[in-house]
Amino acid sequence: MDQMKFETIMERLEQIVSELEEGELPLEEALKKYEEGIKLSHIGSKKLNESEKKVEMLTKKADGDFETKPFFPGEDVKKKGSKKIRETKGKKKKGEEELNRNEDLF
Repeated sequence: MDQMKFETIMERLEQIVSELEEGELPLEEALKKYEEGIKLSHIGSKKLNESEKKVEMLTKKADGDFETKPFFPGEDVKKKGSKKIRETKGKKKKGEEELNRNEDLF
């Protein structure tokens, strides 16, 4: 299962969910499908996390040089980021200025 492509995992999960939602499976078979779905879900999540670590963002520093930064900085930053958005509701969101500067790159 670990060698499956992410897209294949998602297709199989959709199939399992559909079969379980129909409600026609005997209990034992439904439990097996559920267990398979849980395993696939964990593998898919792991693959997504690995992919996020590979994605980088090119940013322009104040001195005009460029640098790369992780696109998904991590759980602690995500939590702070969502809190920051709530605190600055109605104000220009942090990062919009950087995005506007980066538009000049393209």
